[in-house]
Amino acid sequence: MKQLFILLTATLLLVACGGNKEEQQKPIAKVAENIVTLTDAQLKNAGIKTGKLEQRAISSVIKVNGKIDVPPQNMISISVPLGGYLKSTKLLPGMHVSKGEVLAVIEDQQYIQLQQDYLTAKSQYVFNESEYNRQKELNQSKATSDKVFEQTKAAYQSQGILVKSLEEKLRLIALNPAKMNVGNISRSINIYSPINGYVSAVNVNIGKYVTPSDVLFELVNPADIHLALTVFEKDIDKLAIGQKLMAYTNTQPDKKYPCEIILISKNLSTESSAEVHCHFEQYDKSLLPGMFMNAEIEVKSKNVKALPDDALVRFENKAYVFIARSNNQFEMEEAKAGTAENGFTEITLDEKLLNEIFVTKGAYNLLMKMKNTAEE
Repeated sequence: MKQLFILLTATLLLVACGGNKEEQQKPIAKVAENIVTLTDAQLKNAGIKTGKLEQRAISSVIKVNGKIDVPPQNMISISVPLGGYLKSTKLLPGMHVSKGEVLAVIEDQQYIQLQQDYLTAKSQYVFNESEYNRQKELNQSKATSDKVFEQTKAAYQSQGILVKSLEEKLRLIALNPAKMNVGNISRSINIYSPINGYVSAVNVNIGKYVTPSDVLFELVNPADIHLALTVFEKDIDKLAIGQKLMAYTNTQPDKKYPCEIILISKNLSTESSAEVHCHFEQYDKSLLPGMFMNAEIEVKSKNVKALPDDALVRFENKAYVFIARSNNQFEMEEAKAGTAENGFTEITLDEKLLNEIFVTKGAYNLLMKMKNTAEE
């Protein structure tokens, strides 16, 4: 009897173990991680809309940066041709100056000497001219020799050359020879502004002696101020003269300045970039030379396959779209997003997916449902 009990017990244990093994070997249904299934109610509340890829003409935008520049002909360095001591000036960087306005007063004894030399030479010239005319008449009547006449003529011409050269020296320091006389000899001269513009630098102080090579002031004429952008080699062929762009500063990115490309450099730098010069359609006085700016250049549009912006979702630094399947199922596929414009985004996918039906609205709700299901 005892042996029979042991045999029955062993049999029952084997049967029990075999049943557990069968349960363990029974396959478990797997759920795809990239598929989300909605009930009819969830589908209605999610606001799902579907559609196919569309052919759209989308313009791409090149983002570049640069700084405000002034062409060399619009930057003026003010010097004194003959040197001297700075007697007075009221200039400060940033001040506006008008053409013909007195920038500074320079004084030196050489100005007195120059005026003296001119008036003396001019007086001698008048005498030589009179003597030349007298000798000319005498020579014609043979009352004087040709030699005397030629000597008088040479002296007259030499004096005329001296007077002309001294006149040009006076004009060089902004003194009018026609108004020069004994009563208005001055030890100082005025330095006048040659342009309408702004003072960009003041390099001297009152009482300092300056030489002809010293730059006293630097002026900027904003009439031709422009934006110099740095564009890399790969984007140069996308640009053309006359192309429009929008520029903005880092401090005020919402304030746009319309510009037009006027020049594209033909030389590349060591960084494989070229300078592109642009004119402001309307210059703002708050934009100063040397100021850094950003710019967005819209290049020619091209036909691409695109979906509405709402069809695209981003998760963990990647872009995805949802493909509509049967039985309220939606499959998430990774996609490459391109240029976006007017509510559509360029989409690059595997060719076998190009003819699928995509979720064009409500894709974000599907992503949230998928994440919540995964967390559960």
